[in-house]
This record gives sequence, C-alpha cells and structure tokens, in this order.
Amino acid sequence: MLNLKRVGLFVDSRPQSSVVDFLKAWFEAHQSETVLLGWESPPQQDMDLIIVMGGDGTVLHALGQFSGCPVLAINYGNVGFLTAGNKEDLEKILLGLQSNEYIVSERAMLKCVYPGGESHVVNEVVIRGATRMISVKCFINEMPMRVIRGDGVIVGTPTGSTAYLLSAGSPIVMPNVRCLILAGLNEYNFASRHLVLNHDAAIRLVISEVTKEQDIYLSFDGKDKIPLSVNDEIHIVESERRARLVFLDQNFFFSNLSSRLSW
Repeated sequence: MLNLKRVGLFVDSRPQSSVVDFLKAWFEAHQSETVLLGWESPPQQDMDLIIVMGGDGTVLHALGQFSGCPVLAINYGNVGFLTAGNKEDLEKILLGLQSNEYIVSERAMLKCVYPGGESHVVNEVVIRGATRMISVKCFINEMPMRVIRGDGVIVGTPTGSTAYLLSAGSPIVMPNVRCLILAGLNEYNFASRHLVLNHDAAIRLVISEVTKEQDIYLSFDGKDKIPLSVNDEIHIVESERRARLVFLDQNFFFSNLSSRLSW
C-alpha cells in the first residue's frame, strides 16, 4: 500500500483553483503534505503519489517527468484511458485512497536510442514524414524483416494500444501483457499487417536511402519533434523503467474501454 506522506498535485490549466484548494485541505486533514506541480516543475523523486488533473497528454507528461512515482489521474480531458475517473468522481476516488481500495498498475515502457539521444516512452515512438511517403527498413533481433513504405512507423506498448495505435488500426492489448507492437502508418501495401512482438525483441529502424522526403521526424508520446535524415538508425527495446498508474476499479481496463469507446 502507498504511504501517502507527500502528495504532488499536478495541475493542468482546466481545473478551477477551488478543486486544488479542496485537495490540499483534504490531504492535510489526513496528515499528508501536498506540493503543487506543473509542466515546468523540476523532477522530484520523494513523492509518494502524484494526482494529475487533466487529460491523457497531461498524464503522460507527469509519468515521464516523475519517473517511477505512482500517478492517479482525474480526467479533465476528452478521452481519459489513463485516468481513474472523471472530475465528478473526485470524492469517491479520495475515499478509495483513504480505505486502501485501489490497485497500482505497472506499465511497460520503451527505450528509444536515436542519433544524439535516448528517451523512455510510455505509449509510442513514431517516425513519419511531413508530406511525402517514407521508406523505413525494419530489423527484428538484427534479422531483416521488411521495408515499410507509407506515412511512417509506430512502435508502441500495450498502454499505447489505446492511443495513436488505436487510430492506426492496431489491436487493443491488455496493459499487463508484455509485448511490443510494430505498425506502419497508411502503408502503400495492401498485404501489410501490424505485428505483435515478444517483450524482449530488439527493433532497429533505418530510414532507407530511397526516401525522398526531406522533412522526417521522430516523436515520443505525441510530443517532441526530432529531425531525422536518410540512413539514420533508431533502436527500440523494452525499458527497464515502469510507469505506475493508480486505479480504484479492479476491472479498470474494461470499464475504461466501455465508457471511453461507448461500447
């Protein structure tokens, strides 16, 4: 169980200050110190829990900014696959925390090594061109697999299967399944299929020399925009880090699917 001595309140622009004041008063009444956090806050490793008020983009930012710290998210966005409930559920969520009626879901992350840097990613790594098709050579465990020719390539986690991968047509994968998902974006090949790989697979992507597009970029979890060039290599494996999300419902995954996708 979480020892809630120090709780961070990560605030997007949407929630009203009255909500923040309410949370601060509630936690202080339960002998927990609160710290107000935001997009520019420096990493702090001594938090027992971070409560995020925003959408999935805000949640992803908090998971990356405060690596390893449990995150409980309250949906103030549009979708909210990573959230424990909507803003109307706030009191119920707090009571669940107080009575230890919650679970901590550990999520696999990706490590992406690219020219000039390294990133750890919760949802997906994306390579794409601005206006023209690109060709990307795909190697799995150093074995040449195929060339993806289209708008780009996505490599994602099970958590990412309900994000960009979902709109690209990939299967929805339960978050506790350890795997990597490799998908082409709008491929110029009707025989193309998305591929689910073992969690220990090593993926190497190379921008093919036949690519004519000049504006090619790499992005992580819908942010950053790192320029790439022909013959650049991107290496992707499962990260040793884990994202930790707090939910109150044991069946949170299916509950979120039902509510967010209107099933």
